[in-house]
Amino acid sequence: MSETLQKNILLTKNFFSQFQSMEARFCALIDMGKKLSPFAEAQKTQKNLVSGCQSHLYLSAELIDGKVFFNASCEALISAGLAALLISVYNGESPDTILQSSLDFLVDLNIQASLSHNRSNGLTSIHLRMKQEALQCLLQKNKRRKLKSS
Repeated sequence: MSETLQKNILLTKNFFSQFQSMEARFCALIDMGKKLSPFAEAQKTQKNLVSGCQSHLYLSAELIDGKVFFNASCEALISAGLAALLISVYNGESPDTILQSSLDFLVDLNIQASLSHNRSNGLTSIHLRMKQEALQCLLQKNKRRKLKSS
């Protein structure tokens, strides 16, 4: 696990630890979702649609200087919050780090245990899609490297 991922997880745990009730944690999660970066309408395509989510959630990824940066959009407040939570942890990480990550840190937040079955599946789907995007970025990075060495 990279130092930045460890730091992001610790910051996330510290942030959520200030909220004693699950209601307060979900309010904070919803606020996170409301603060997602704008998502271009042109990006709201079938390609960026995350399957397995209860609502239409779009996720895009971009590789910049070997790091993956995500953006998401969803009208469902909790789903947007879950995407924002994962983005806050994984943004700016290497594809390798994202591919090796798990959702274990969410146990300490006690959020996943409080989600409905459908929302929990959606969270897992977002995480899986982030890994798929990271793999695509890794393949893109390796392809560029091979082209430069040719």
